[in-house]
Parts: sequence; structure tokens; C-alpha cells
Amino acid sequence: MQQLSAQDAQFLYMETNKSLSQVTSVAIFDPSTAPSGTVRFKEIIEHVRSRLHTSPIYKRRIYHVPLELDYPYWVDDEHFDIEYHIRHGRLPHPADWRQLCIHLARFHSRPLDMQRAPWEMYVIEGIDNVPGIPSGAYAVATKIHHAAADGMAIVNFFGGLMDIDQKGTPVMPVKQRVNSNRYEKPTPFQMSARGLINYVRSPMQVANSFMRYAPGIVQQVKRQITEKQQEAKTTVPITRFNLETSPHRVFDSTSFSLEEFKPLRGLVKGCTINDMVLAICSGALRKYLGHHKELPSESLRAFVPVNVRASKGSLSETDHPGNNISTMSPLLRTDIADPVERLAAIHAETREQKAARKGISARLMTDVTRHIPASTQLLAARLMMRSEMAGRMTNVCISNVPGPQVPVYMNGAKLVHQMGLGPLADRMGLFIAVTSYDGRMSFSATSCRRTMPDVDFFMQCIRESFSDLSAAAVQAMDTKADNTPTKKVSQKVSSKKRVSKKTTSSKKKSTKKASKRAAKK
Repeated sequence: MQQLSAQDAQFLYMETNKSLSQVTSVAIFDPSTAPSGTVRFKEIIEHVRSRLHTSPIYKRRIYHVPLELDYPYWVDDEHFDIEYHIRHGRLPHPADWRQLCIHLARFHSRPLDMQRAPWEMYVIEGIDNVPGIPSGAYAVATKIHHAAADGMAIVNFFGGLMDIDQKGTPVMPVKQRVNSNRYEKPTPFQMSARGLINYVRSPMQVANSFMRYAPGIVQQVKRQITEKQQEAKTTVPITRFNLETSPHRVFDSTSFSLEEFKPLRGLVKGCTINDMVLAICSGALRKYLGHHKELPSESLRAFVPVNVRASKGSLSETDHPGNNISTMSPLLRTDIADPVERLAAIHAETREQKAARKGISARLMTDVTRHIPASTQLLAARLMMRSEMAGRMTNVCISNVPGPQVPVYMNGAKLVHQMGLGPLADRMGLFIAVTSYDGRMSFSATSCRRTMPDVDFFMQCIRESFSDLSAAAVQAMDTKADNTPTKKVSQKVSSKKRVSKKTTSSKKKSTKKASKRAAKK
């Protein structure tokens, strides 16, 4: 028997009829690289069928404990049918980018059947009029409930499907699972016994968690006492992203070359790719809200999931592919107009939050929530989602999940582009998913029609924000280039003068010697 962790169960408890806790990953393939030059829908089904052993996500479903007296269990889906989970469709005319985004938004907004394994695949054919995408390409949109996997677990899920070449060599070979009854349904007695044990152990485990972090908590309290009052403020300005959302999703995406990010490193010493991502999103939010005359004087704050898995997010065969994340809540410094100053401020903010004193609270809350009884956490999650405080902590969610930086294939078709759609909640109406693959980085925005009816304009703001940082980097490089040659030229000129002086002096000496010899004769 395997029980959902407290963190996994949170994504079930926070779900409402218009705020679904599910993640959709989109992979676009070029079938011209396949051995036959085409890939049939039936071949995709058979390929997935051959890789079912690579992840337990495929064939297990969620089994709830009566009255939610304890966390749910993972059990084998006794009615598993792969053809139920994989469907296909075709883009209507003109089969352009807008039609693809509409299709993906509608697919993402439909709830999963939680009586079955919580995942679906949607093969979208006929992508013929999208710039940068080969004609005849198809997309595979895979929707997984967040209770089953976090961002890195989804990357590993897809790693089991992908090949490193057109011949079908798996990227991540995984041994066949021998025990097919690993996720047996618990009996009422087993659920009652475990639930009782968990209730008895919970207070002691919570106390142990607090005691473990006691020295760090004392240091953090001492430091907070000396800080200014404004720095201790935790609420954020209310924007359109902090209002109630509708169930109708909108989606758009844009991408950049990772080579274009390299010059940005020189703008602020020590800044990371994640800092640049936050700065680009911050600039876009500033432009978007400024265009609508809604830019607050205070800075917006982001909710940023952070992977805390060992060995850089990889999963061993004994790990379950659920959630293992912590969070950061950095200020996006949308109150700063200059893009370089904003990047520097964001770098300072993230560096501070990565420090031990900021990490203690995140680690403590992660550890404590593991031991809170299920019914208590269910009640707390629903009260939180219905209260206005849910929208007073952060404004947007920004998730940066790195992918493979080499070409991968499925059914011989080359993966040419990746995107992601994330979950929304009331008072959290914008999710920006950042994914990287084979030298490119994609920025994808998921929102609702009420919050962001002009999502294509927000993508334009993303591109303009990136251009602002790129222009600043070019200007900095030009300034450095203008200063450096001047020094070299002056050095060359001075050296030439020294050489000419030496030559002149030597000539004078040789002339004097020649005149003396002539006088002696």
C-alpha cells in the first residue's frame, strides 16, 4: 500500500469546480524524421503501451478514505484502458498558432476523470501554418493531476517516453516492475488502523519538527526584530490576478534561444538563469499592467516552486513520482523602471531568500504539513481557498523547469518544441511556465478569459521585456569595447614612441662614432 503524501493531497483538497489542480505539458513533433516519414495515431498508442513500465503514474488511481479521515491511497486501476487515456483530434482551418492555443486551453480546462488513472494524452494533428514549426507536425498534450507529479516528476515521466535517436533507444531505460500488485486497495481495517496511528503520532511529529529547527527559528526571530516594519510586510498589492477566476482558460507562448541569455549574465554579477527569468516576467507584468493603467506603486510578488529532490531532481526506482517541492516568494520589483536595476534587485532578493534564515520557514512548513491530519488539512485548504487571504500573499506563479538540452525523439519523430500549462486558483489568476529544451527556452502563460482576455498582448510584453534586457547588455558590451581599445591604442602609441626614441638615440650614437673615426683618419 502506498499513501499520498500530505503535499500530494494538498492539490486534491485545494481543487474546486473552476480551479483544477492539473498540469499540461505540450510536445510538438516533426514526423518527417520518422523512418516512414509519417507517424500514425495507432503507432503512438503502441509506443506508450510499450513504456507503461517506466512510471507508476500510468496505471494507478486515487482511492479516498471514507469521510477523508486519512490521506488517500494509490491503488491499481482495475479498469485501465490505454485507449481511453489517449485521444486525438485535428486543428480546424487555418490550423495556425491561434487555433493551436485555443485547442490547448480547452483541453487544459476540462477536468480529469479521477475514478481512473489521473492522466490523459491528446494528439493534435494538422499543425500546418505555424511559423518555426515544420508543416505536418503534430502535438502531444499530456495532462497529469498535480497530486500525481510535480514539475521534475513530469520531466522524468516524459523521459521514459523519449528516445535519444530515431531507432528507438530509450533516454531513460527503467527495469520492468516485477510486482504488478504493488498498489493494492487497502481494507477498511487497514485504513482505520493506519488512520488511528497517524492521528496519535501527528502531535508528536509536529513538535519534533519545531524542535529540530528551534535554533534557526530563534536566530530568525532575532533578525526580524531588528528589521524595518516595511520589510516585514507580507501582503501584496491587489491586481487583476488576485480576483476570482473563471473556468474558461486562455493560453499563449513564446520562446528564445538560450544563446541570447548569455550576454545578460554580464549585466549583474552572479545572477542566474532563474534571476533572468524572473526579471523578464517582471518587466512583462510592468508593461502589461501599465498599458491597462493598473500598475501599483508597490512591487508584485511571485510564488516560485523550488525542486528539493536529491541528485538534481532525478527519480530512483524506489522514489514515488509525487511532489517534493518547496517554495520561494520573491518580490518581482515591478516598482523599478530600469531593467538592469530591476534585475539587480531581483538577484539580491532571491539570494536573500536562498539564505538559511529564509529557507528555515519553507523547510519547517514542508516538514510540519507532512504530519498534519488529513481532515485538518482538508478543512484548512478549503477555508484558505474561500478566503480573501489567498490573494494577499502572492500575485502570480512562475515555474521554471529545465528539460533536456539534446534532441530527443518519439516514434522516430523529432521533438521540436515544448510548452507548459499550469493550474490556476481563485486570486491566483496567472501561471507562467518556463521550460527549456535543446537550446531554447519557452515562456508560456495560462490565465482565464476574465483575468487576461488579451493573452497574446502579454506575450508581446514578454518579448519586449527580453529585448529591453538584451539592449542593455549590448550597450554595456559596446561601452566596455569602446573603453578597452583606447587603452590598448595608447599603450601601442607609447611603446612606439619608446621604440622611436631608442632608434633615434642609437642613430645619433652611430653617427657620432663614425665622425670620430673620420677625424682620426
